[in-house]
Amino acid sequence: MNYEHILVEKEDGVAILTMNRPEKLNAMNRRLSQELRDAVKAADADDDIGCIVITGAGRAFSAGGDIHEQREDDRKFTDAEQDARRTRNSYDIAASAKPTIGMMNGLAFGGAGVLASSLDMRIGCEDSKFRFLAAAYGRINSTWTLPNQVGWPIAKELLFSARVVEAEEAYRIGLLNHLVPRAELRAKTMELARTIAANNHATIIGIKSLMLRQMNQNLEEQYEAERHFTTHVVRGAKAEDAFPDFIARHGRPPS
Repeated sequence: MNYEHILVEKEDGVAILTMNRPEKLNAMNRRLSQELRDAVKAADADDDIGCIVITGAGRAFSAGGDIHEQREDDRKFTDAEQDARRTRNSYDIAASAKPTIGMMNGLAFGGAGVLASSLDMRIGCEDSKFRFLAAAYGRINSTWTLPNQVGWPIAKELLFSARVVEAEEAYRIGLLNHLVPRAELRAKTMELARTIAANNHATIIGIKSLMLRQMNQNLEEQYEAERHFTTHVVRGAKAEDAFPDFIARHGRPPS
C-alpha cells in the first residue's frame, strides 16, 4: 500500500508510524486510518520488528476524526450504507500482536483518544492532553479501551464528563506511563521501545496475547491459560539458552 498520510521508519527493531497531516492536526480521515492499520499489520508480519511506536507530525498527536469527511459522508450515504462501510481498523490496531507505544506529542481528542487508549503504553510530555468527548456530541466510544487503562471509576468520569485531561493528570491516573519534557519525548519513547524490541519476540507476543485474552478470566483460568500457552505454544527457553551471560560469567556447576 502506498502511504499518503503516514510516515514509516524502522530503527533498532522498532517501527515508528507517524500520522502525517500536520496542517489538519493529523485528523484521522478514512485514508489515514486505513494506512495506519495497514502499517501496523505490516510491522506485525515483519520478523525484524519487536515494537511499534505511533505518533503524530507537528504539534498534535491527532485532533480526532475528520469532521469534514464525516459531514460529506452523511450527505452522500444512508445510515445503512454508512454501517456497511464501517471497518475494524481501530480494533485491529488494538489487537496488534506486537507491543504498541503512543508517543504523545500533543493533543489526542475524540477518535484519537480511542486510538491512544487502545495502545499498550503511552509516553507523554507537557503538551500531551486527552479528551474523550463523544458524550458531548451524541456518540459513544472508548468504552472498550479506556477502562483497561485507568480503571472503571476514572474511565466513567472521563467518558461521562468529556472534559480535557492535561498531562500531569494523565500521568497520575496511569493514562501516561511516563511524562518527560517535550525535548526528551522521542528519546524516552525509543529507550522503552528498544528495550522491548531487544527481548525475545515470540515471548513478548505470547505475553501480550495472554494478557488480552485474560481480561475477563478468573485467577485460575488465567493460570491455566498461561500454563497451556507455555506448554503447547511457546515453551520457555532452556537454562542454557535463557542465561548465556550468567553461564559465561559463572561457569557450570561440577557434575
